[in-house]
Amino acid sequence: MKQLLFFLLLLLSFSCKTSTHEKPAPVKGLITQNAMVVSARQEASKIGTDIMKNGGNAFDAMVATEMALAVSYPYAGNLGGGGFMVYRESNGRIGALDYREKAPLASTKDMYLDENGEVISKKSQLGAMAVGVPGTIAGIFEVYKKFGSLPIEDLLTPVADLARNGIIITKKQEARFEKYKDLFFEANGDTIPITSGYKASDTLKNPKLAETLERIIKNGVDEFYRGETAEKLVNFLQSRGGIITMEDLAKYEAKWREPVQFKYKDLNIISMSPPSSGGVCLGQIMKMIEPYDLKQYGHNQLETIQILTEAERRAYADRSFYLGDPDFVEIPIDTLISKEYLNYRMEGFSLDQATLSSTINCGIIPGYESDETTHYSIVDEYGNAISVTTTLNGAYGSKLYVPELGFFLNNEMDDFSAKPGEPNMFGLIGAEANAIAPEKRMLSSMTPTIIEKDDKLWMSIGTPGGSTIITSVLQTILNVKEFGMTMQDAVNAPRFHHQWLPDSIYFEPNKFDQKLFKELEAKGYNISEKESKISSKVNSILVYPNGTMEGGADKRGDDTAVGY
Repeated sequence: MKQLLFFLLLLLSFSCKTSTHEKPAPVKGLITQNAMVVSARQEASKIGTDIMKNGGNAFDAMVATEMALAVSYPYAGNLGGGGFMVYRESNGRIGALDYREKAPLASTKDMYLDENGEVISKKSQLGAMAVGVPGTIAGIFEVYKKFGSLPIEDLLTPVADLARNGIIITKKQEARFEKYKDLFFEANGDTIPITSGYKASDTLKNPKLAETLERIIKNGVDEFYRGETAEKLVNFLQSRGGIITMEDLAKYEAKWREPVQFKYKDLNIISMSPPSSGGVCLGQIMKMIEPYDLKQYGHNQLETIQILTEAERRAYADRSFYLGDPDFVEIPIDTLISKEYLNYRMEGFSLDQATLSSTINCGIIPGYESDETTHYSIVDEYGNAISVTTTLNGAYGSKLYVPELGFFLNNEMDDFSAKPGEPNMFGLIGAEANAIAPEKRMLSSMTPTIIEKDDKLWMSIGTPGGSTIITSVLQTILNVKEFGMTMQDAVNAPRFHHQWLPDSIYFEPNKFDQKLFKELEAKGYNISEKESKISSKVNSILVYPNGTMEGGADKRGDDTAVGY
């Protein structure tokens, strides 16, 4: 009898254990002691890491990684686009670099409108008229001039060799080549190398890009903006009906900016300033949600999603009205991220009911990007950290490929407000602050960010994803700070997004409970899962108190962390 009773108790105990829902064990990314690069491609991360192994710093690695992405990730990596960098030196000094594209001198406010004043959307998205003056080469040389420690040939020769020897095509790249092949033909009127039937595991060589890089190594930044490369670029664009001139290229300069800084609890957030909207919007959202106990509500639970959604819709409404190129418009940054203003913005919010976007406009102040982008984070053994987001805007930019030079050109002009109140390709609404003007930089959502905790480097983070960039960076930070996740788990976690208009919460497909959707709909929220805008691929580095680093490389892409 005792044996039978013991057996029954043992069976019951086993039954209880097997029926209990156990949380999966935390997943950690690559752990290293000295230095790390996390980027969209293994080749780029390795080249950047090798630079640091050979005595270079994070800024040397930035130059090499940026160009290696142009070779290995033409979807967004580029010579023909632009970007932003936020940095923190080992001594705590911080700064930001704006190498965003600019509107050509011949640009006009109404250049994408027809005779009836309606937007010709394709004109700003496909072909030569969509191209802004590229800033990437100016950006890397500005970084090199200020912080570089190794000879430029040591940084770029491995990249030229990569272009000449070729990269291995991944399954994701094969799928993208196929997806955009009709647009490639429409923009170029002919076949281009990546439409030649490349399959996964094939080697794609780019000798023309190698030649371009070798001229840049020899002649420096002037090669791209005044030399043979500049002449070839302008001749090609003008033969296709473009308006960029040699004067446009010669006048281009990258600009050092003051980053946006704000506090969230015990974190000091350092993010990109305008013409990126990233830092301001991130600051607004994080300050609006700070009074709420998200940890108590739970990760991706009803109340947490409501609070984030309501803060996001208000920040994106302000983005549409106030933000643009600070060299052209006055932007009240201090007010926009002030506690008083943001408390006012959240007035009327209730967990009982959704706030309709139709009732939300920009806040009244007294007296007053791209979907297919790429991001990389780097920390070196000296303690320097950089966060860089760079882009062509749309996938392969304007789809226009310069055969003599070996690279794609951006379609960044679509990030302007072609007509105030009309959405761009990401559905973002713009106003006069982001109207087209000669030499103006278009508004962006790129959000390269560095975070300090207890006055020490804590995280370098950023992502591509057009309008979802800001919200993806936000949620990944919160996943670590509020919900105690590892860096890799924080990157892997399901994401959602709201951007004021259209008035829907976009959820990553097949990641959320249908019961949650019903609860949100009962409170007046519109749900979109099938047409998800979630395309962000977060790449980040978390620094632990003992100095070790964990890389978070987004598995939604081919992203890879490499370090030592």
